Amino acid sequence: MFQDRHDAGRQLAQALKRYKGQNIIVIALPRGGVAVGYEVAKALDAPLDVVVTRKIGAPGNPEYAIGAVAETGDVQLNQEEIRLYGIPRRYVDEEIANQKREIERRVQMYRGGRRLPDLRDKTVIVVDDGIATGFTMRASLKAARAQQPKELVLAVPVAPPDVLDNIRPDVDDVVCLSTPEPFFAVGAWYRHFEQMSDEEVRKYLTAARRGSLTR
Repeated sequence: MFQDRHDAGRQLAQALKRYKGQNIIVIALPRGGVAVGYEVAKALDAPLDVVVTRKIGAPGNPEYAIGAVAETGDVQLNQEEIRLYGIPRRYVDEEIANQKREIERRVQMYRGGRRLPDLRDKTVIVVDDGIATGFTMRASLKAARAQQPKELVLAVPVAPPDVLDNIRPDVDDVVCLSTPEPFFAVGAWYRHFEQMSDEEVRKYLTAARRGSLTR
């Protein structure tokens, strides 16, 4: 059980300390992953940025991911569940379009419209506050891998073991502090797991560039 995202980030940074001193960059998934990523980047003396990825929610249950789309346009879909529940292709296409619009808004909000930083030949550590279905993370990793990093590292405080096993082939290294079973939800493993705002994300990114954060 983690106290909050800062506690999780500090513990995660300890598990990643072997990367300190390398040509690394920490890429966090907003919103919650940015607080975790901030602590990792601070401890490793590394730059912090974001990859904006949005889940594609199921009809009537937007929190249940049937896929995800990244800011690069990379899409991950759970075709098995789409077929199983008879989800119309029109619905999926509309949701992809909706999430791409939200991604553009967030890219403008978080980075002033700037695209992803150059990841070529760097060790890229992709961070979130946890993994549930894995679709947003896999889309994010695919976007990062397309830039040909030297090494791609997945780093999360908590994830279900089966989902983590499915993601392992997508990366060069996995650092996960806890793989509870049964899993329930990411927030179940934090004492404090409040929703983060866009303004908070911007605050962390600005603080990372300046090397300070007032909490």
